[in-house]
Formats: sequence, structure tokens, C-alpha cells
Amino acid sequence: MSKISLVAQREFLTRVRKKTFLLTTILLPLLFFGFYALMIYFSVSTDEKFNIAVNDDANIFKGKIEGDENVHFSFVQHQTQQDLKSQVENGKYNGYAIIPANAKILDIVTIPIVTENSVGIMSRGKIEDKLNAALEQQRLLALNISKAQLDSAKTSANIQFSNIKGKNNSDDEQGLSAGVGYISGFLIYIVLFIYGTMVMRGVMEEKVSRIAEVIVSSVKPFQLMMGKILGIGAVGLVQFIIWIILMIGLNFLLPIIFPSLVHQMHSSGMEPGSMKAADAMHNSGFLNSLGNVNFPLIIGCFIFYFIGGYLLYSSLFACVGCAVNEDPQDAQSLMLPITMPIIFGIVIMSKAVNEPTSGLAVFGSLFPLFSPIVMMARISHGIGDIVPLWQLLLSMALLVLGFLGSTWFAGKVYRTGILMYGKKPTWKELWKWALRKS
Repeated sequence: MSKISLVAQREFLTRVRKKTFLLTTILLPLLFFGFYALMIYFSVSTDEKFNIAVNDDANIFKGKIEGDENVHFSFVQHQTQQDLKSQVENGKYNGYAIIPANAKILDIVTIPIVTENSVGIMSRGKIEDKLNAALEQQRLLALNISKAQLDSAKTSANIQFSNIKGKNNSDDEQGLSAGVGYISGFLIYIVLFIYGTMVMRGVMEEKVSRIAEVIVSSVKPFQLMMGKILGIGAVGLVQFIIWIILMIGLNFLLPIIFPSLVHQMHSSGMEPGSMKAADAMHNSGFLNSLGNVNFPLIIGCFIFYFIGGYLLYSSLFACVGCAVNEDPQDAQSLMLPITMPIIFGIVIMSKAVNEPTSGLAVFGSLFPLFSPIVMMARISHGIGDIVPLWQLLLSMALLVLGFLGSTWFAGKVYRTGILMYGKKPTWKELWKWALRKS
């Protein structure tokens, strides 16, 4: 164990002390934050401003259509189409709409709008929404129906779900469980891909540079492999924690750094995640659902499946790294049987979030190659009712057995592959290396 810890310490310190580690750890969240802010900004802001002339001879809109800072409606009277066209060409208006005098409020199905240039999809939607809202308001008045009466008729009934044991199952609780399941599953998915590949590259670097030949003279190949897995895993865990803290902090700083952007998002019906979370916290249903979530159990299971999934897959990635040489294509061909279960795990997780008791979800949560991703999607719905305790314990036991099996297989392959050069192996040959007697 001392030699494994020495190798792990060397791997951890070597990577943490690099400038690239600091740059990627700090700059990557800032880069994502910048892209996030730009995406929101460009999605809610527009430079197009429209002043639409409305010749309403039928007095359908009663001289009023609500506009905003980008769209404005100017009512004109007794203007011909040629007059309005000339005014648009002269720049007085950006477009015009003519409603004939014989038009009836309940018969209007089309309002033709003529503009000088083509209108973008975002601006087109704003103009359509404002015209339809004003038309709806006038139709309600024509039918002697007030807005309050319509809103009262549209009020939805409060449908409450509960199981046969009497436990309530609200929409807030289901939404929260689904969100926790998705986030947990995707976090583990990212870890398996990023840091498993990092282990593979670390093994490949030492093999190509012939450093491994020197190291194995004093350390057994299995100890070297486990040391690299644990050391790189510690680097990934530290980096991952820093990323989560920075991303959460930056997300809550968005309304403070860009107050004008937040105002635009409010007017466009969009809100950043931190503001939505703050609004949701005032919802008593959300608070009750939050109190029903067993966070200690979820966090404990997340750590277990986080570590177990990483150890299982990183040993397989290390197996690939020790078997290939300088050619990256060799690694890609051997990685396919490893990456496909991770991708299938995400596919099964998307079903398990909505149908946690389905046969596919149960199978995915028990099978070791899928369980680190899928089981977290089921655990968020609750232990006992959705996930029986025996399934959770069996899943954990199978994951431990899967890790021990993958470590045994990778250790046997590592012993042969780390010192073999100039040969392109196949999975059939890797199995022969694993089954070869010492």
C-alpha cells in the first residue's frame, strides 16, 4: 500500500503543480460563464426597432395596441395603401397594416403587415404576440366577457396524486426528484469520460516515453496502475469540486454583474437559473418537497457511485492505455467497447428519471457498467417505495464486484502491455493476456 500511495502522490502533485491545471480549473468555468451570459444576451436583446402604422378604419383595436421599446404601433386614419407605402419608403414607418372599414372583430383571421425589409423570427414573434393579445382583448369585450371572467374559466383544478399507502406525490416533488436525478447522472457521466480518458493518456505517456520501464523495476505493475488511478482520480475530484463551486457562484453573480441584462430577461419572460431558484424558494410546495428529499442519503450514494464508477472505468481506460503505442487510432478502436456502456447509461437514465420502476431502469441500476449513472436517477425518487432497499444494496455489491473484476482484468493486461511495444493488440489478445498464468 505504501508504494501505491507514493505513486498516487506523485501523480497528484505532478498534475496539480502544472500551470495548465490552474488555468483550466479557473479559466474553464469563466469561459463557460462568458458563453452562458452571451447566449442569454443575444437571445433576449435585439437591435431591430419597428414602428408599425395601423390604418384601422373599422376601429377594431380602439386606437390602442400595447407595444414595448422595440415594437410600437402608430394609428393613422384614412390612409391609402400607396400613402402608407410612401411613408415606409421615406423611413417614417417600418411597416404598415390596413384593416378595412367593413371588417368584423369576430371574423378577422388575417392581418396583413407590409414591411420594407424582411423581419427576423424574434421580432416577427413579438409583433404577432402583441397583435393577437390586443385582438383577443377586443373580442372578449365584444362578447361581453371580461378578462377576469376568462381567467377564472381558465383556472386549472388542483390535481393531487398519492400512492396506495397515503403518501402524497406532488408536481414539485416529482420535478425536484427528476432534476436531482438528471444532475447527478450527468455529473457522473462527465467524470467517467473526462478523468477515465485522463488515466488512459497518463499511462500512454509513460509507456511511450519509456519511463514505465524504469518504474516497474521497483514497483509492481499492479501497484503502478492503482497508484495512477487513485492519483489522477484525486486530481479530478479536486478540480471537479472547484468547478462546481465556481459555476454556482458565478451563476448567482449574474444578476449583480449584468443588471441591465436581467431587466431584458424579465421583459422577455426569461430568467437566469439563480433567479428562478430564488423565486422557487418562495413557493411553499417547493419548500415542502425540498424538506422531503433525503439529501444525506442522496449525497452518500452519489459519492459511492461517483468513486465506484470512476474506479471501474478508469481501470478499463488504464488497460487500453497500456496496450496501445503512439498511434491514437489504436486507442480509439479499443475505447469503443468502454465508451458505449457510458453512452447507453445516459440513454437508460433519461427513461429512469420518468419511469423509475420500469424493467429497463431496474436493470440499468443493477448492471455495474450502467449503475453509477442510472441508479442516481432512481434514488432521487426515494428509497423504499421506488427503489427497494435490497435493490440498492445489490447494486452497490455488484458495482464493487465489477470494480474488483475490472481491476483484476486491467492488472493482468497492464503487466504485459506496459512493456510491449510495436504491436497493435486487439481485445481478443487482451483477454489472452488476462487469462495467461503468472
